[in-house]
Amino acid sequence: MKAGLLSALFLVSLIAVPAIAAVPASAATPARGHDLFAAASMTRSQRNSSIPTDWGIFRRDGIGEWSLFGPRILGVAGLAHDPTNPEVLLLAAADGVLRSEDRGRSWRQVTGWRISDVRAFAFDSGDPSRVYAATQWGPILSIDGGRSWISSVAGLPVRYAQTLVADRRVPGRVLLGTESGFFVSENGAASWAPVDSPPVTILRVVQSASRPELFLAGTEGRGAWRSTDGGRSWQSLDPATASANLYAVAIRPDDANTLALGGWGVGVRISTDGGATWTSRGAGLPNQWVQVLAFDPDRPGRLWAAVREEGSYVSDDLGLTWQFAGLYGAYGHDYAFVPLVSR
Repeated sequence: MKAGLLSALFLVSLIAVPAIAAVPASAATPARGHDLFAAASMTRSQRNSSIPTDWGIFRRDGIGEWSLFGPRILGVAGLAHDPTNPEVLLLAAADGVLRSEDRGRSWRQVTGWRISDVRAFAFDSGDPSRVYAATQWGPILSIDGGRSWISSVAGLPVRYAQTLVADRRVPGRVLLGTESGFFVSENGAASWAPVDSPPVTILRVVQSASRPELFLAGTEGRGAWRSTDGGRSWQSLDPATASANLYAVAIRPDDANTLALGGWGVGVRISTDGGATWTSRGAGLPNQWVQVLAFDPDRPGRLWAAVREEGSYVSDDLGLTWQFAGLYGAYGHDYAFVPLVSR
């Protein structure tokens, strides 16, 4: 029954869907170098349907409109691209991993029933054919660019994981966020060992693009944590959110001192001094339930925020003001910026 349903979903995966929402002209600047995708579920107005059109990947076009993109499946958590070939996309979903070799014009499921609840991907910095993924049943590994996958849990006393980073400085080094803190692999996910981190569920972790020894993480009930030694040890940040669930963390690509936090009931918090002090910047949002934050690689300083069931918002002044940017009603799961390619 399940296989038949998946087959039916894939057959309709490329059906055209009308645009979802438009961005005001002031916020609708065409991307210069990337396509922007959002993983989201339209929970504010879900509909009964044989095809799950309320959940998936949404693509933003050059005039600020969003449309459903890719296969219509439930539980879409995020999108990633091969860093050496942006035509190759990987989709993380409740039913496993889907792969496209033509920038989303067609898709193939590359995992079987043993792999499910996939949350995030990371490509190895030295060998992009090695791809790591966090799942709620433990990390998985591909050594052929995401075409096939195996479990990779040696040394892990716990399996549940939502987030991971492949260290861009050290090939084969991966930092995995679990329900009991961070674990690290120094050998391409062949084995894992604990690091000095809080023993709590790690909700999201990011690595600085300009200062790669810097990592920022959000946790469940223990606020934000920072590492300045490549993830080997961690220090608590922002006492005002020390007991909060922080689902969203971001580091400005061109300025490692500019950090952003978002979470359940805390809105958006900004630091411009590397985490020493923090300011609340969520007053202009429709509510204070922020699930995803991302800095735009094409607009220095532009910050994207996914606000629970209110859609996407953008700010060009670190949250002093916000503009609605479409996808009204969405419960956001992730943003992905995929480099444009010439045809």
